[in-house]
Amino acid sequence: MAFCTKCGTNVADNVAFCPSCGTPQASASSGPAAAAAVPAQTQQMAENVAGLVCYAVGWITGLIMYFVDKRPFVRFHAAQSIVTFGGLHILLIVFSMFFGVSMFGGFGGALIGFGFSTLFYMLIWLTSFVLWILLMVKAHQHERFRVPIAADIAEKIFGKS
Repeated sequence: MAFCTKCGTNVADNVAFCPSCGTPQASASSGPAAAAAVPAQTQQMAENVAGLVCYAVGWITGLIMYFVDKRPFVRFHAAQSIVTFGGLHILLIVFSMFFGVSMFGGFGGALIGFGFSTLFYMLIWLTSFVLWILLMVKAHQHERFRVPIAADIAEKIFGKS
């Protein structure tokens, strides 16, 4: 005889429920065949949350989510994140190097170059921040918001999702 896992009452073999408390009993199953008959439930992130995660850390999470999640909505946002924030990141690096080199041309050139580079850097950073918030909100609202140039480039590189 077996015992109920909840109340401890003696339960006969091959009984589906405890006669005392009604708890389902594991001994009622016919072994491994019954366990295999029940499909394994997989926990998957909601599509809108997965879309939001694509933008969470810029192009890095976009790249991760592109390879991990195969749903079209998530892949669209992942590809757009890679192109948008990867492109802005590269743009910041290139222009920082360009303006950094131009500052050695003399004192007057250094002040003008420093002013323009700082202004340009802050403008790109502000654009990145606004896009980051906007794209996360739109993805969480389950919308396919397209960044005008980046979405077209993402479709050309990664294919239509």
